[in-house]
Amino acid sequence: MNFKNSKFIVLEGIDGSGKTQACKLIAKILKKHNIKYIIVREPGGTPISEKIRKIIKHINLYEILNNKTILLLVYASRMQLIQNIIKPALKNNIWIISDRYDLSSFAYQGGGYKINNNIIQYLKNIIVNSYNPDLTIYLDVIPKNALKRIIIRGKLDKIEKNNLSFFKRIRNIYLNLISKDINSLLINANLKIDIVHQDIKNKFTKWLKKCKQDGIHG
Repeated sequence: MNFKNSKFIVLEGIDGSGKTQACKLIAKILKKHNIKYIIVREPGGTPISEKIRKIIKHINLYEILNNKTILLLVYASRMQLIQNIIKPALKNNIWIISDRYDLSSFAYQGGGYKINNNIIQYLKNIIVNSYNPDLTIYLDVIPKNALKRIIIRGKLDKIEKNNLSFFKRIRNIYLNLISKDINSLLINANLKIDIVHQDIKNKFTKWLKKCKQDGIHG
């Protein structure tokens, strides 16, 4: 399967939705089609961005992080990722698979931490610019189910320690934004993992075929 241009694919969802495993599944499909790709995560993806990730997620810091400080740190990390990884990769026809991206800021900082959307949008306009995903795969899971998975998984980070209401707000924002995004796929991630992965595989493969057709006729 040949493609004219590289693509930017993002996996989104609340903690415990199964994004990490879904990223690996997408990578497996791309590999099958001989498509070059790299997997990144947010916050993170570069040496500096990974250090920022530790600051954001660390529980026992020397001082309490203000929610707006966290937002600024997230976008600082995103700037590094875009300029040093995403931009060069896409230019060299390498596909990107990202575990989270800009939608997470609107969901977590906007919905979870209740930061004004105008502030987030302002930062997005400056940092993200034209580097928007070609496809967003949103793994929708009920917060109650997600929290059960997180607890089973082991030690919780600072964000995962938030209450159920926090994650309900996040999910509501995600659902609202995804419903308006024509370049997105919604996956019911409450089901058994093999069923979820089959749904992802079917929908993503269909999207790949459409990309190829658009490239031929474009």
